Amino acid sequence: MHPDDYQPPLTWRSHLWRLAIVLTVSGVAWGSRVEYQWTTVRWWFYLDLALGILSLIAVWYRRRYPMAVGVGTQIVALVSASASGPSMLALVSLATRRRWREIIPVGFLAIVTALGSSWFEVPEHARPTLVDSVIITVVLLMVIAWGLYIGSRRELLASWRSRAKVAEAEQAARVQHARIAERGRIAREMHDVLAHRISTVHMYAGALAFRDDLPPDQVRDAAKTIEDLSATALTELRDLLGVLREGPGDAQPESPQARAVDIDGLVEENREYGMNLRYSCDVDLAALPDGLGRALYRCVQEGLTNARKHAPATAVDLRISGSVDHGIDLVVSNPMPIGDSRTVAPESGFGLVGLAERVELRGGRQTTALTADERFVLRVWLPWQA
Repeated sequence: MHPDDYQPPLTWRSHLWRLAIVLTVSGVAWGSRVEYQWTTVRWWFYLDLALGILSLIAVWYRRRYPMAVGVGTQIVALVSASASGPSMLALVSLATRRRWREIIPVGFLAIVTALGSSWFEVPEHARPTLVDSVIITVVLLMVIAWGLYIGSRRELLASWRSRAKVAEAEQAARVQHARIAERGRIAREMHDVLAHRISTVHMYAGALAFRDDLPPDQVRDAAKTIEDLSATALTELRDLLGVLREGPGDAQPESPQARAVDIDGLVEENREYGMNLRYSCDVDLAALPDGLGRALYRCVQEGLTNARKHAPATAVDLRISGSVDHGIDLVVSNPMPIGDSRTVAPESGFGLVGLAERVELRGGRQTTALTADERFVLRVWLPWQA
């Protein structure tokens, strides 16, 4: 991670306490030399003060120009005791970057400067001993270590913040994916519930519009069928919307789920509505697992709905076979429509697409084909256990 990526912005309080420490260090370092400079070389006093002020201004740019400020303040501190505070702050700031190619030369320069200035500006009797030099060196090394610790902690906090942002982004992506999946599930459910009824209503309404020679009794029967189917569709839609409106704390019972044993009733219902349907099944539908039974029911429902919408008044073949080891095979076939297509329902764009998604989620396969004898064939295979 680049040092600029984990350096936090400084507040006015941070600037104040840093300024207080800088002035304290400069005051202590310069205080022992003020009297000597004032009485012996007064122009040095004014030069020391001016260089200290310039160093204090320069250290304000320590983050923008870390090496330049670090080297410059250390050199100035060689001849200006009042620059000791700014030079120490620049050294700590440089150490927080945790770049050894910067720390080693500037740190070595800081040690040389501290020892050199102790010999350069003070009377001979006040010059440091060997022990004092060791102490000065240890103090500067501790300053560098403190800067390294601060930089390490800043980098750790920055990495935590980065991970938190990544986790939040991933969570938002998961939520968005869940919303899209839920919208798809709702769309499939509404299509499964309504398409079967609406396509039958469309077929009867189209027949009434196309056949103007029907006896009054047949017209009344067709109108009654349309009324019944519309009422059933509205009821199913109301039940579905009621389930969607329920909150997590609602205790209302869920609407009943379709089962494999309901396929026989679905077949009879389509026959009652006039579909020429040939049906064969060599599987015990009651023995199917619940998940497989629901998926198979929806596949049969969509297959018959698709045949009714696109090939009304044709013979439809429905065949269900399979076993525990092999899985379930479903085949729905019908001739392609011939002649006038005014009674063909418009494409919704979601029927076979939604069916393919449902089959894929179950771990199965779906294929469609047009045979040589002009028959549309829908094949679905579902595993016994998903």
